[in-house]
Parts: sequence; structure tokens; C-alpha cells
Amino acid sequence: MVFQKSLTRELTFTALGVFVVLLAIIVSTQAINMLGRAAEGQIANEAITALIGFWTLGFFPVLMILTVFVSVLVVLTRTWRDHEMVVWLSAGLSLRDWIWPIMRFTLPLAILVAGVTLFVGPWADQRSQDYAEIIKRREEVSAIAPGVFKESSSATKVYFIENYTGQNSAASNIFMQDMTDGKVSTVFAKHGYITTKKDGERVLVLEDGTRYVGDPGKADYQVGKFKRYTASIGESQMATGPAGNRQSIPTRQLLGSSNPEYKAELAWRLSMPISCILLALLALPLSYYNPRSGHTYNLLFALLTFFVYQNGLTVARNWIAQGKTGVWSIALVHALLLLLALALLRHRNRPQLPFGQSLAQMFGKN
Repeated sequence: MVFQKSLTRELTFTALGVFVVLLAIIVSTQAINMLGRAAEGQIANEAITALIGFWTLGFFPVLMILTVFVSVLVVLTRTWRDHEMVVWLSAGLSLRDWIWPIMRFTLPLAILVAGVTLFVGPWADQRSQDYAEIIKRREEVSAIAPGVFKESSSATKVYFIENYTGQNSAASNIFMQDMTDGKVSTVFAKHGYITTKKDGERVLVLEDGTRYVGDPGKADYQVGKFKRYTASIGESQMATGPAGNRQSIPTRQLLGSSNPEYKAELAWRLSMPISCILLALLALPLSYYNPRSGHTYNLLFALLTFFVYQNGLTVARNWIAQGKTGVWSIALVHALLLLLALALLRHRNRPQLPFGQSLAQMFGKN
């Protein structure tokens, strides 16, 4: 039908615009956060782009769900405001006739959300952790820009490098001051690199340098030259291995598990595509707009409903992870939203009736 093709086309163009705007806002915010951490020396400059990319992939399902909900809501609200909906309803259509065109637009995106949530998201989260671990292993030297003083995480050492090659975590012209156990040790070395012992301890190996030990303000410094000097720079670090949290675990490992946290994660991942469909359905009755009133309370109610729904899913997931409830709690949240959508849809089919009277008719009361 004409109205179906027109609706699908408008929903598609609106979704593209909404997605681009939301993505730009979210990526810009995350980029500012990453740049701030890089300026403080917490992460390496070359890690910013990769970490933002992995983070965006992990956030994609929520972004797409919000895009679908906002797009359907905006487009249908416009049809009410411009009296187009009145024309279609006058032609014999009901709001139920709009469900399939909306689902035709939503279902492919819901399938995309399912694919990203079940397969791409865990991979991206694991890759992000692996990359962050690689950066962490060399952060004492490589996470700082040449020419900038860097304090260690334990606040007992200060480093300064003149040049960093990026190969084997090697640097040249290194200054290090160690203030452990009340002693001040200052080291100058021509070369240095980071390595890991068999027990996992990270050490900084300095070559061709001089070490000064003594108290500031006193002349009794001990001076020693060395060809090779080793300094510990952190606790033992395990090599990159299996996923460190449940968000990184592949979906196939979650299936059939009796671990409450695994059940919660699997239920959450399956909830993403379901949320996409239910919110698109809910947007149909929430888009009702009375041009005579001029109020946009429907948008405020839609925003409130979205946050309540998402918070309800989050609470249910946490309860499942803690063993307080079963997977049925998340299914109950979905069922409540579906009942709300159907109730509002039936009420908006007869907008001339007050909500109380329409609700009474739903339950068979005269």
C-alpha cells in the first residue's frame, strides 16, 4: 500500500539521521574522555582510536534500540501533528494496521542488534581488554609522551624519557627517580626497555647509565655506573587469557550454564532484540498527538517509559546474577511492557473515550 511504502521510506531516512546524531554525540563524549586520560598518561596516545572503536561496537545495540524507538516516535508524531494520521484513519485504517509496516522496518534492525549482541559484542569487549592489557604492560614508559614527566601508579617512582621507538617497548635517554623506603635513588640511562619475568613480574631494564643514591640537600651521595640495571615497576601481571568478565564471554559458553551471572548475561543479551521490537510497538500508541492542545506530553511520557523499562531490565539482570530471582524476572519486565503497549494501542484506537472508560471496556466492565 501507499502508506506502507511512504512510512518505511520516512522511517529509514529518519533512522539514519537519528543514528548519525546519536553516534556523533556518544563518540565525541568518549573521545574527550579518552583524550583526557591520555593527557594524564593513563593510556597511550596510539590506543585512543582502537579503544573508542571497540567501545562503540559494544554500545551499538543500545544505540540502535534507541534509534528505532526515537525514529518511530518522531515519524508517527509528525503524522498526527500534520493530520496525516486522521486522513488514513478516515480511510478505514486503524492503528493496528500500522503494526506490520513498523515491524517491517524494525525486524531487520532487531536481527542486526541480535547479531551484534550475541557475537560481535563479546568479541569487541574481549579485544578491548586484550588491547588495554597490552598497553598496561608498557604504560610505565610507552603511555607517556616523550618529554613529559610520568609518575608511577604507586607514586614512588617518576620517569622521563627523551625518545620512544615503540619497538619492544624500548626508549632512550631515560631519567628515573625512586623514592622507596625513604631513600632517593636517581638513575640516568641511555637505553631501556620493559620485560616480564617468568613469574609475571614486570621489570624495567636500563642499560649504560649512572645511579645516584642519597638524601636531597646532603653531599654524601653514592654514585655508581652500570651496564645493566633492573627495577621492578609493578606487581605480577598474568598473560592475556580468557575473558575477564561475563560481558566478554562468548555466547556459546553461556548456554546451559548454571552460574547465575552467566544466566543473567545470557538473558540480557537475548533481551536486546526483544527490547528493540517492543519499544517500536510501544512508540505507535505513544506517538498520539492532539494538534488542538499543542502539548507534547507524549514525548515526555515516552522518555520516562524508556528509562523505566531499561532500569527494570538492569535491576532484573542484577537480581538474576545475585541469585535472587530466575530468568523469568526479565521476561516479566518484557511482558509488562507488551501489556502496556497493547493497552495503549487499544485505547488510542478510540481516542474520543476517556482513558478510564477505555480501560474499563478492556476488562469487560460497562
